[in-house]
Amino acid sequence: MSVHLLLLLPQQSGGSGAINALVERFNEGGEWMWPVLICLIIGLAISFERIISLNRADINTQAFLQRVKEALDEGGIPAAEEECASTRGPVASVFQAGLLRADEGIDAVEEAVVSYGSIEMSFLERGLVWLSLFISVAPMLGFLGTVIGMIEAFDSIEQAGDISPRLVAGGIKIALLTTAFGLIVAVILQFFYNYAVSKIDRLVAEMEDASIELVDALVALERGESATAEKSIPESVGEREE
Repeated sequence: MSVHLLLLLPQQSGGSGAINALVERFNEGGEWMWPVLICLIIGLAISFERIISLNRADINTQAFLQRVKEALDEGGIPAAEEECASTRGPVASVFQAGLLRADEGIDAVEEAVVSYGSIEMSFLERGLVWLSLFISVAPMLGFLGTVIGMIEAFDSIEQAGDISPRLVAGGIKIALLTTAFGLIVAVILQFFYNYAVSKIDRLVAEMEDASIELVDALVALERGESATAEKSIPESVGEREE
């Protein structure tokens, strides 16, 4: 109902305003504008869902890692597990999976971190394949609408029996509107896709770095050392002979 009322805006207000002008162009593009619009709506829905989910998964990794190390020093592995359970995000989930197998040794912790890290990464990338699909399909639908519109324009010329510049120009303009709209949709969705990919890459990098530090902290704990202790920089053993 709201879409139907939106399509009536150009006729009611005389096409004034940017929105009315856009809706008027949409009406001129014909029926092939609808599949492109559906790609835009679904693509934006996926984009907003991914942005919200990724922002919720983004935490201060260094501060969380410090809290986990302090929990290891104060209460051991059970306290660290509680800290992970009370924190959202993929880093906390990976940490908790590793800590649950800490009694089996460091190798088991590393295997759990790698396995659950892959699972969390797949959760972060969920829906991006569909967003990439709509980025590719929207221009194709626009091109298809243009080709069909050109065919209809030439059919009109054939039926009229005369090549009228007004008839030719009008038909081509209507046909090209679907291509323009399809490209606009692809450009809009591409921005959201690139943002999501860059966000995921950063989250994965932070997750990998933090996992390495967690394993180091567990190794230090096994040796009876503090998990929060700063590691000393080893001296160079490959000095150049004079």
